[in-house]
Amino acid sequence: MPITLTQTDYWALLNEMASHQSDSASPDPASEDITSQYPSQLGQGEHRSIQLREGLELTMGRYQLRDDLILHLPDRPHPLEYTLLISGQCRDQHQSVEAGQYLLCSAGMAPLERWEISASQPIIEVNVHIEPELFCQLIGEAKDTSSSIIQQLVEFPEREYQHWSGITPAPLQMVAQQILHCPYQGLIQKLYLESKIWELMALLIEQITQPTPKSNSPTLKAEDIERIHCAKNLLLQRIDRPPSLLELARQVGLNDCTLKRGFRQVFGTTTFGYLHRCRLEQARQILETEDLNIAEVAQRVGFADRSYFTAAFRKQFGCNPSVYRRSQQAQSRQKIPLSPQKNSA
Repeated sequence: MPITLTQTDYWALLNEMASHQSDSASPDPASEDITSQYPSQLGQGEHRSIQLREGLELTMGRYQLRDDLILHLPDRPHPLEYTLLISGQCRDQHQSVEAGQYLLCSAGMAPLERWEISASQPIIEVNVHIEPELFCQLIGEAKDTSSSIIQQLVEFPEREYQHWSGITPAPLQMVAQQILHCPYQGLIQKLYLESKIWELMALLIEQITQPTPKSNSPTLKAEDIERIHCAKNLLLQRIDRPPSLLELARQVGLNDCTLKRGFRQVFGTTTFGYLHRCRLEQARQILETEDLNIAEVAQRVGFADRSYFTAAFRKQFGCNPSVYRRSQQAQSRQKIPLSPQKNSA
């Protein structure tokens, strides 16, 4: 059965968990970069909060729920916020956000909401809160073609907030991965993460201001979408030795043209692009959990050439595999529990 909580109760659980960790870890209460284990009553994983400056907060979640979670949120003031969902699925009364999609919300008043977070997949997300005053201070007097969007984002705090969502393009996905796997510490980390946050903001504004292209592709049937998800699962099962496109199409009962077109419509990338991204994500996990050399990691996930693997990993995550492994080892020795504070979910 789903677990149902109010926003207040949800954050009380997170605070209670952080408090228990604080007793044993004795963290610096003034810390601006704090990591907490996810409450065991709800699931397992971790949550990290970084206050980069006043009015600018970055949070990163990586957890698996035990059961579906339903959150009831009160009406409340809402900051400028965006979320990139790398894995997982959540929805409210009006919309659904799935893996590979973004949600951008303007500043304003949020009404009563009921969000459902699915336990069917792990949740991996990047979330950013920006106070409108900080954003206005940064951009100054916006006079270009994006001015109307800027106004919608921050200039109507008394109105109900607006939201935009869609498939996350590859450039945004890459920046999100670089944030999740930042290889730096201290001041360099802070500068790096803040620059990536504003890069994402710029890319999102560009995304929602672009005219929506008219598609000549026919609408996918429900059974075709189900087959495309089956194709995705087959790719993940054979990530080191994937089937050819023709073989994959035959296995799920589609022709190759429908599979290519449908895969892009459903997942926002090609079958090869999706497989490439999943291979690199699996390589990242192996670097964190196993003591294999870089060539062995590359071979495990299906890269025959170590140099190509290293270049692809660097492009996806912003650093070489060896540097990433060292940074994760350093971070595991320096983790500090989280004292969460939020004004929206």
